[in-house]
Amino acid sequence: MSRPVTLFTGQWADLPFEKICALAEEMGYDGLEIAAWGDHFKAQKAVEDPEYVPKKKEILQKHNLKCWAIGAHLPGQCVGARYDKRYDAFAPDELAGKPEEIRNWGIEQMKMLAEGANKMGCQVITGFTGSPIWKFLYSFPPTSQEMIEKAFAEIVELWNPILDRFDKYEVKFALEVHPTEIAFDYYTTEKLLKAFDYREAFGINFDPSHLIWQGVDPEVFLRDFADRIYHVHMKDAAVNLDGKAGILASHLPFGDLRRGWDFRSLGHGDVDFEVIIRQLNAMNYNGPLSVEWEDSGMDRIYGAKEALEFVREIDFKPSERAFDESMEN
Repeated sequence: MSRPVTLFTGQWADLPFEKICALAEEMGYDGLEIAAWGDHFKAQKAVEDPEYVPKKKEILQKHNLKCWAIGAHLPGQCVGARYDKRYDAFAPDELAGKPEEIRNWGIEQMKMLAEGANKMGCQVITGFTGSPIWKFLYSFPPTSQEMIEKAFAEIVELWNPILDRFDKYEVKFALEVHPTEIAFDYYTTEKLLKAFDYREAFGINFDPSHLIWQGVDPEVFLRDFADRIYHVHMKDAAVNLDGKAGILASHLPFGDLRRGWDFRSLGHGDVDFEVIIRQLNAMNYNGPLSVEWEDSGMDRIYGAKEALEFVREIDFKPSERAFDESMEN
């Protein structure tokens, strides 16, 4: 199959943009899903500086790379999340400890990114929405249905003006269904799409690693939401319920072998990528397969190289004919 294989730069934002481009070229990637943090992509500069986007394109071209998507996970999270001090790290230093200012910054960033993505020639922005009720996931004290309904309505109210800007610049938002988001599994995704009245600008960045450890079948999710899949992350995860570890991971850090589940480099976890490729073929998805490399137990350059090889090998094209055609008279 000729789908492009890209590398999401979110886990490489400690490197200057030129360096990650050179590294991705050396490894053999077709392009990047560029993170909107570090120096990789700055929304305000993309809008206000007429030379900013052309320079980014020039660097990409120099390294034989393309960009199909911008990753806006951090500013998007600030839009809908219930504030705690961890969000200070996502926003400018001067906004630390100011919840409303951080939210407003996130909203403005997302609106500017729509214009920036359009200038880059990207039609998709991946990311998070945040959730006002993630902290209430376990219903004690009891979480009422009224609280849940109010939270979904709040997300729609916050995001519809952002999506209006996306429509203006002909860009779509692809939510990475993920714990800490208001849509984190099958039924919450179904509920959120309905809350948005199936607005075309709002879709999904499919990432099986966030589903598999929850017990959600990635293939079923992909099949049932096929018309909303605007982008695909290739990422793996492994479940290790050994009688001591729990699915909530015991406050153990990523990479701790005692965890009940953990992210793994591609091919080292429990995701069946063959069935995912078959489903992507069936739904005629021809967009990028973006490697989001996360494995605290493996060197990232080794892992990113191996992940690329894994995707190239598993991304087979569908048959152009039925296998039993030659049996007909």
